Amino acid sequence: ANKMDISRADGGSYTDNLIGTLLALFGNVLVSIALSIQKYSHVTLAGTKDLRVFYRTKTWWCGFVLTCLGEGANFVSYAFAPLALVAPLNAVSVLTSSILGLIFLREKSKPKDFAKRYGLSFLGCILTIGGTYLFVAFGPNSHEKLKAENVVKHFVGWPVLLYLLLEIITFCLLLYFYKQRSANYLVIILTLVALLGSVTVITVKAVSGMLILTIEGNMQLDYPIFSVMFVCMVASVVFQARFLSQACKLYDSSLIASVNYILSTVFAVVAGAVFYLEFKNEDVLHICMFLLGSAFCFLGVYLITKSRKRPKTFEPYVTMDMVNGIPTIHDKGLVVQPDSNSAFSYGALVNNDGVAPATLPVNLEQPPVGSGCTDTSYGLPDLKKD
Repeated sequence: ANKMDISRADGGSYTDNLIGTLLALFGNVLVSIALSIQKYSHVTLAGTKDLRVFYRTKTWWCGFVLTCLGEGANFVSYAFAPLALVAPLNAVSVLTSSILGLIFLREKSKPKDFAKRYGLSFLGCILTIGGTYLFVAFGPNSHEKLKAENVVKHFVGWPVLLYLLLEIITFCLLLYFYKQRSANYLVIILTLVALLGSVTVITVKAVSGMLILTIEGNMQLDYPIFSVMFVCMVASVVFQARFLSQACKLYDSSLIASVNYILSTVFAVVAGAVFYLEFKNEDVLHICMFLLGSAFCFLGVYLITKSRKRPKTFEPYVTMDMVNGIPTIHDKGLVVQPDSNSAFSYGALVNNDGVAPATLPVNLEQPPVGSGCTDTSYGLPDLKKD
């Protein structure tokens, strides 16, 4: 009888893992498509004289609905599959975005130039696909119904308490260096995000599992542990978004995507192994193959994001120091124009978003003559007209 129960449990576990993996794959692909649609909406709106706000367009709302569906599928996937399977599948989102970018690439180039420019992307895609197959095929097969009692048992275990204590200490130390010492290094910011992310995946799995059981007829929402997990989930997501926004202001988005994926996946897998004991019954071969697949995905995501075409950061602006009667145009210098974190900045001659350039408020070709200001001319010669 015990053998039959075990085999049924294993069969149910394989089925649940398959459902969770497919939901995570579907969700990540859908989110990538949705973000591409929203990006297309922004670019199209910016390239026209349409004065509508982006959220008044049908295209943007279509992308928003698809994003909600994709994130919903990701949320439900945590209830069926282990964290160690769901977390690395975020590489599928990066892979899909890269493929969509290559499909909708509008510029025409020779095959040699195309291969030279996007060869790393193809290699990264191959590594990501191979790594995804490895960690899905050899990933942990442990699964349990996350009733409130089971979540409490996991939560009060000494390995979990020790893990949470170390995580809190590490988070406080990094936050001290980040806030008080102004250590705005990318690794520090994204490690803070990853530490919060490990709390997020733990709580998301618990909340999702209890919600699925409640839908099946076994009420779990009236237990205090559900409220605790739900509050921790919302709080960790909000603070993650704040730290990510700070990182986006300081560093390149492609670098953030690769480093954040690697750190978040590592901490999520460790959290699943400690909190939910996902690798408890796995042998050494399966663990090594899972780690190899994850390493392939890490390398693949890094190559994909590294070879992305980065937007030119050159924003020329004119300063008042003239050389031989010609305005000096700077790329990067000590003089910084006021910026309002929008597509345009004061005095910008080139807009990186592909929109028409902003007009200068000062007419440089015909400077005012006879004005009362004496500091407008420092012995400058007349400007030559083209």
